[in-house]
Amino acid sequence: MVNHKDKLQKLLDKSECLVLVCSSACNYWSFVKFLFSIPLVLTSSAMCIINSISEDANQMKIPNIIVNAVSVLIVSLNNSIKASEKAEQFKKLSQSFMTLTQEIDAFDDENVITADKYNMLILKYDNLINDCDFEEIPARYKLSASKSFYNNNRAVPIHLNGVIGNNDNYTNKVKKPAIIMENI
Repeated sequence: MVNHKDKLQKLLDKSECLVLVCSSACNYWSFVKFLFSIPLVLTSSAMCIINSISEDANQMKIPNIIVNAVSVLIVSLNNSIKASEKAEQFKKLSQSFMTLTQEIDAFDDENVITADKYNMLILKYDNLINDCDFEEIPARYKLSASKSFYNNNRAVPIHLNGVIGNNDNYTNKVKKPAIIMENI
């Protein structure tokens, strides 16, 4: 049995960070979905009012066409953006990362992790990372989580900060290469 305490802590930090990011993305896409539903309710209500007020169907032909066109436009935008699917995807990812953090958190000094179990946790993490569409997460949520974890000297996933050395301890150990100029 090998004690992977530092590696396990980094994996826990990254998983917790992604729980935060995915739940924020879920909230964002749920809000977008909600925003698309409001105009649809309003256009449907307008259609109902327009049709019930009119005595002559020919007079309401153009307003009906306009309201129908607006409804179709909103529905097609909603279908192309796929806010409902994205909200559900990030909800599932957030729950999966939470489950992973609970599995990682179960290991402590008395409950030492084996190399096989550690590799299994890494595989789960990698599979969840592959399922995550980071480009669909607004940058403000990625930056907020990254800064929050970075400021507390916790590991941040490379997908959020763009570099592996994401804390002061690492950057202080790495020396920048010196540029040597020779006279020709």
